[in-house]
Amino acid sequence: MAGHFELVDAPDGGYRIRMLDGVGELLAISVTFPTKRAAVAGVAKAREIAGTGLIRDRSMDGQPAAKGMLPRSVRRAAGAANRGTSLSGAALSAGKRARAHR
Repeated sequence: MAGHFELVDAPDGGYRIRMLDGVGELLAISVTFPTKRAAVAGVAKAREIAGTGLIRDRSMDGQPAAKGMLPRSVRRAAGAANRGTSLSGAALSAGKRARAHR
């Protein structure tokens, strides 16, 4: 089930966006936007990032939080030299397509 965005008043004035999952659990809350129009533009930007954005692991060890959380090829890349690793949805999809053709 898909989640949704909520536009709410910010405690310091302006507006914030809350992103909730399909059962209403809070996943993220935005910075404060000065206007509703700016907040709606923020939702559009969040949708674009969610669909095409990179995953950058900036944790201390560079490893996934739980075994099996990422595909095997991603786990190897994420552990490489303990550096932050960027992976795009397109790169992940390309890997799946390559495996499907084998």
